[in-house]
Amino acid sequence: MTNPFKNISEKNQEKLLKILEAHRFNFRKNSLILTNINQGNFIGIIVDGILQIIKNDYNGNRIIIEELEEGDIFGTSLFPLQNVEYDILTKEDTTILIIDYDQLINLQQDNKEYYNQFIKNLLEIVTNKIQEKNERIEILTKKTIRNKLLEYFNIASKNRSNRTFYLPFTFTDLADFLAIDRSAMSRELKYLKEEGFIEIKGKRITLLFDKY
Repeated sequence: MTNPFKNISEKNQEKLLKILEAHRFNFRKNSLILTNINQGNFIGIIVDGILQIIKNDYNGNRIIIEELEEGDIFGTSLFPLQNVEYDILTKEDTTILIIDYDQLINLQQDNKEYYNQFIKNLLEIVTNKIQEKNERIEILTKKTIRNKLLEYFNIASKNRSNRTFYLPFTFTDLADFLAIDRSAMSRELKYLKEEGFIEIKGKRITLLFDKY
């Protein structure tokens, strides 16, 4: 994953954050952070820690839209965060930088190489996010729990170029990410294991099939 500050020296990072008037926030684990960010249209950069963007539907169901980690970005231009159904939860102690989006795009700093590099890095990250969203759509369009699981495992394996990979979150969070019932998912994982599709050891998954 591209870091927003790739190829930018620490000295120039400080200059960049100063001209962008970036604000730093520190949050404890399990904090809901949107109410603490007094920005209308913003971009957030995760300095360290893990965030989850969560949607709660009218029936109280919790869906994990995305899990983000160090170097990742989020913001109102990427998600409808001003919608009351959305929130952002810290999964561990987390530090983020908040930048005003309008300030970023209207800044006249074309002669600053580090600014141009920063914009290039952001565009690369957004491009990667579009690919991730397309992969998510592929998963959610599958009609059965089995096929959703297999599609998710297949994409995770391809992205890591390895049949064995570790889940980035708990199985409860996996169910919320796939928008499926946790108990039904557990049963399907048991069947997939018994039928020789996958091997599970803790959060480590190994694919035992070529195609499904």
